[in-house]
Amino acid sequence: QVQLVESGGGSVQPGGSLRLSCEASGIIFSNYVMGWHRQAPGKRRELVAGITSGGFTNYATSVKGRFSISKDNAKTAVYLEMNSLKPEDTAVYYCLLEVVGGDDHWGQGTQVTVSS
Repeated sequence: QVQLVESGGGSVQPGGSLRLSCEASGIIFSNYVMGWHRQAPGKRRELVAGITSGGFTNYATSVKGRFSISKDNAKTAVYLEMNSLKPEDTAVYYCLLEVVGGDDHWGQGTQVTVSS
């Protein structure tokens, strides 16, 4: 069974940085899409950034230029570097692994709080 292990959330002041990590435990996939979604209280879950196994990336307009997604194919892992954080970035961030021709898998979520 695939498990996604997330880490790196926390509290930071506006303008600060955080790095989120997500690794699929014990399994390496060759054809997939991995990404980060977030959900703030009272709001719908939304895509933040995604990356394919081939390296194609996409970002929500609100985070372009501030966030950067990267991957490690050797581990089926994805990382989200978040810079210039704003209070509106506060949310629970979820990792999603979409295996092409297979199942989708969600992480347990990690809290990111941006506040002065």
